[in-house]
Amino acid sequence: MIRLTARDGHELDAFVAKPSGAARGGLVIAQEMYGVTSYLRDVCTFYASRGYLAIAPALYDRRERNLVFAYEKHAHDLAQSIYMNWNFDLALADLEAAATHVGDAGKVGIVGFCWGGTLAWLAACRGDYAAAVAWYGSMMPDFAGETPKCPVLAIIGDQDATMPPARIASFRAAQPDVPVAMHAGARHGFDNPLRPDRYHPDACALARQQTLDFLAGHVG
Repeated sequence: MIRLTARDGHELDAFVAKPSGAARGGLVIAQEMYGVTSYLRDVCTFYASRGYLAIAPALYDRRERNLVFAYEKHAHDLAQSIYMNWNFDLALADLEAAATHVGDAGKVGIVGFCWGGTLAWLAACRGDYAAAVAWYGSMMPDFAGETPKCPVLAIIGDQDATMPPARIASFRAAQPDVPVAMHAGARHGFDNPLRPDRYHPDACALARQQTLDFLAGHVG
């Protein structure tokens, strides 16, 4: 864990995972609504093992340091109410601080999950990244009118209740040039093995490979 300082002076924690050799580039990992959980740290470690200097800033530090929610109903509802009323501009500023920290590694991409998927899309539109991969960013259709400044890949499970077909169709209609990788039988959160009711190992493996191929082409 390290400390970052955002452009407004706010200090926040971040988890960093380093590759064993020279970095192929930097990678910001935008958190689920549950926070920088052990799962998210494992995600950083996974991408570091593939050569990226990966960093996950603790976006909830603006509310409470070390705030992490459990994968259970009450915590889910509380986390959802918090992130849906968050100041997204401040979240993007915290992600920007993380991107700056890993900037010496080369080009910097962003990969986000759940709330972080929406933030990855907004970062692609409002920030300075080489590429963005948005995993099941359920609020992306609400910001479909924005224009990405870098290549974006969207990853969604076809059983994702937060992204029904009509909302996916609306996003595709607004952003016909953004590829949307649909995964059969996968629900929201299918990358997370700590959620056995959601985890879909086959879809996870394929989507992670799609992410790596996309990053290889645009980050390094």
